[in-house]
Amino acid sequence: MSDQPVSGPRSRTLSRRTFLRAAGVVGGASLGPAVLRRRAEAQETPSPIRPDPAAKRGGTLRYAVHNAPAHFDVHQSGTVANIGPQSPMYDCLIRRDPRDGQSIIPDLAWKWDISPDGKKYTFYLRKGVKFHDGADFTAEDVKATYDRIVRAPTGVVIPRSSLFTTVGEIVIVDPHRIEFRLTEARPKAFMLGSFASGWNIIVRKKTLEENQGNLRQVMNFPGTGPFKHVSRKDKEVWIMERNPNYWNKGLPYLDKLEIYHMFPFSPELGSSFLAGKIDYARLLDPVSWRKAKEMPNVTAAAFNQSVIQAFWMNMKKKPLADPRVRRAIHLAMDRPTLVEVVKDTAPMQLGGFVYPFHGMSTPKAELEKRLGYQRDIKPAVQEARRLMQEAGYGQGIKGLDFVVRDIQTFKLWAVAIQAMLKEHINIETNLRTVQTSVWFDEAAAGNFDLAISAIVSSLMDPSDYFTAWYGQNGPQNYSGWSNEQFHALAKQIERELDDTKRKAMVRKAEDILEQDPPLIPIAYEQIYDAYYNKVKGQNPSTFFGIYDVCRWDNVWLAQS
Repeated sequence: MSDQPVSGPRSRTLSRRTFLRAAGVVGGASLGPAVLRRRAEAQETPSPIRPDPAAKRGGTLRYAVHNAPAHFDVHQSGTVANIGPQSPMYDCLIRRDPRDGQSIIPDLAWKWDISPDGKKYTFYLRKGVKFHDGADFTAEDVKATYDRIVRAPTGVVIPRSSLFTTVGEIVIVDPHRIEFRLTEARPKAFMLGSFASGWNIIVRKKTLEENQGNLRQVMNFPGTGPFKHVSRKDKEVWIMERNPNYWNKGLPYLDKLEIYHMFPFSPELGSSFLAGKIDYARLLDPVSWRKAKEMPNVTAAAFNQSVIQAFWMNMKKKPLADPRVRRAIHLAMDRPTLVEVVKDTAPMQLGGFVYPFHGMSTPKAELEKRLGYQRDIKPAVQEARRLMQEAGYGQGIKGLDFVVRDIQTFKLWAVAIQAMLKEHINIETNLRTVQTSVWFDEAAAGNFDLAISAIVSSLMDPSDYFTAWYGQNGPQNYSGWSNEQFHALAKQIERELDDTKRKAMVRKAEDILEQDPPLIPIAYEQIYDAYYNKVKGQNPSTFFGIYDVCRWDNVWLAQS
């Protein structure tokens, strides 16, 4: 059974159901060869993101976001410092609709088919697309990009590789058609969401070959995106200009982007926005955001971020290898207080091991009745002390090395957690604050006892981060955690195509994680954005995270 784009130009596109009825095919029966042939020969359709006749053209958008990446390889990155400034220069195979941040729509692929057994995804590529250096875009570039993502070369680590473990072969059918052949079917929403991830930008094959598959030191590699690189001043501003040959004719509207480097939640970001020096601020601190919200000419938006705030426990260290000790640490956390501690620094919400706003997670009302999440923490602390006693650490543990990422929220939390561990279960820690890049090196090398930071996922679907965060040898499983029962269950969840059955299994997985924590969840972040009302075409209120919709191709300025 073939599949239409999940969301195309809604009013003009023939729906799948309508198509099936028109073809005389009801109930999902297979399409005949003649129909398939006509579909394969169908005319290329334009992007659903069409130019708005009412939009004003021209002008410069002044956008502020963390813009000081340690390297320039978007595929290898997991930080907004890359995807925030670099996304406007690139496109993906398919994408999230910038109008709602949720629907999946065509991008460089103008349509796709999914085989009836769910094991083959065929993408039809646009013709006439050019890279910024003038080279033609073809299926060779898609294959080179995804060969690298699916099976990263030696020395290259790509966090999204785990999304595509079921991809067995990538086959070029012709210069504008490519097939992804899966060894096992996966839920369609999971696969399409993986292809639509904003991280999976299409890179030119020649670029990868010239740089031995590693773009960390290549600042300006050519994309096909709506904006082209002009100049960059490190830790200050990245300037881009409109791509006059962009394949989506009539876009972008803006002449220029000025992307300023400002740290998340920083006073500099807040004061610059409130003073009108920038048009759009991402990751505002709560105090500045509340002030912006009261301004008559400003829109303030809040949305969920695809990040967990947590700390890891090194399981190579004897006390922390014991699940009773890790469960005790988990129960010793006063989470409502931890959310309160940073309320004027960063907006946070309570949650456990699964995104609290996802339909498969334990509902908040139910979660707040559990030990470890209640406002009255006495029962949780009592159980934590019992577990420490049972594990042989009733007198506590001394001298744990607690590595803290040098960001204000983590520094505030580390002090509070240090006090909670000492008061509740007599664990003493020594705080060691390090820069972000050092933190990730230390975490990856296992040079810590406890380590606090935040990590991202590409999708809200648990099958993404059950592999990346909690999977055996997962790229962000910094604790070195392993639990055979969980890993077997995670595999079943990954393969199960029935959502009701998946939900029940996710709840079982949550129970395992509660008893044998791979990390200690602290909170889930929200994002506070604000922009002057002259910025049109952008409303992030329904976005999930800040990594899928940051291309600015449909944004325009009412006043230049």
